[in-house]
This record gives sequence, C-alpha cells and structure tokens, in this order.
Amino acid sequence: MAPAFLIGILAVPVVLMTLLRINAPLVFLSVCLGSVLVRFVGPDALDLVHLFSPKSGNITESTLQLILLLVPVVLTMLFMIRSVKGNRVVFNILPAAGASFLLLLLVKPLLSPGLIGTITASPLWAQIERSQDLVVGASALICLFFLWLQRPKHESDKKHK
Repeated sequence: MAPAFLIGILAVPVVLMTLLRINAPLVFLSVCLGSVLVRFVGPDALDLVHLFSPKSGNITESTLQLILLLVPVVLTMLFMIRSVKGNRVVFNILPAAGASFLLLLLVKPLLSPGLIGTITASPLWAQIERSQDLVVGASALICLFFLWLQRPKHESDKKHK
C-alpha cells in the first residue's frame, strides 16, 4: 500500500498542474513559502488560534502547521489555473514534479505517527530520501530558469523584430 500511496501523493499534484495548466514554478515557490510559514509562524500560530477562538481546542499543532504549509499552495493553484499557454504545458511537467516532490518531503513530518510509519517503511521512501538533495536542488534551478523565461516582452523588443 505504501508505494502506491507515495506514488499517488507525487502524481496527483503533477497531473492537476498539467491538466489545469497551472504555473508549476509558482507552486514550487508557494511550497517554499508554506515551509517558511511553518517554521516561523507555526510555533506561535496555535496560541494565536486559541486566543481568538477559545472553542478550537481540538486543533493540534501539526494540523495547524499542515494548514500553514498547504494554504499558499492551494491558493496559488486556484489563482494560476490556465496560466500556462500553448506548448509550455509539456515543459511545465518538470517543475510540477519538483513541487510535488518537495511537498511530499515537507508534509511527511506533519502527518500522524502511524501514517509516517507506513510511509517510511516503504522501500520507495528510502530512495526518495537518498535523492532528496539532488531533486530539490535541481527542481529549484529548473523553476528559476522557467521563471526567468516568463519575463514579459517589452514594447521595444517587439519593434526591433
């Protein structure tokens, strides 16, 4: 079950970003932003939630951190639907796979202990952990490259052609 679960977690975001033509480098950056929110806002966020909503006693810290991680990603995906035009959809698959891979790495520690145990027991997870530095680094460079290519054309560029 664990390998199918891991493949599903990796494949669903890639398929969504490809079919809905979502700008994957921006989703990758949203995953990074979610990670920053979890790290810097997460420790104090639970106190803040309890302060403003005393009836929220059943929200755990890991649930709130999962929300902080996923909300920027989901919002970016919603706002960026159909933002990739033409044949760039094919090239969008690489950054989409990188964003999905990074999201899996960041979500895993926030899951329940039983689910973490199921994931880490998989031989596929061992391969994912061994390749995480290379994949995340390459994905970051690919996303930067794609963002640089999306620079808007200026009027002066059109006149010279």
